[in-house]
Amino acid sequence: MVLVSATMYFPEQARAIMRQIPAADKQPTEAWERMRRSHKLGDSQIVALWDWTREMKDSYDDMNFTPESLSGIKAPTLIVYGDRDPLYPVEMAITMYRAIPRSALWVVPNGGHGPVFFDAAAHFAHTALAFLRTAA
Repeated sequence: MVLVSATMYFPEQARAIMRQIPAADKQPTEAWERMRRSHKLGDSQIVALWDWTREMKDSYDDMNFTPESLSGIKAPTLIVYGDRDPLYPVEMAITMYRAIPRSALWVVPNGGHGPVFFDAAAHFAHTALAFLRTAA
């Protein structure tokens, strides 16, 4: 299993960012252009993503994984985090790494949330495939 910017729960810093997400009709033109480049299912997909992200700020029935519950994971697990993720602190990745047996942790230097895209995509593919080959 490969987890990228995964979280055990939504920490307050993530909820604070979620509260700042404007509704689709308030998004600037450049935000629409950026989203259209990476979301190919059309504007309805983009609107749904923004709505979903905003709504999560008030949801406390989200995942709530504890180290004890994570310790039951049997699959070899690569945990990938950016060291500059504004949503989830790298300490959360360390907690998951310590809790999940047979896990490995890759902290991407200068990586934000989702540090495996764009210029990092090839490096991520190589690293993830190498992990999966040795984990089998």
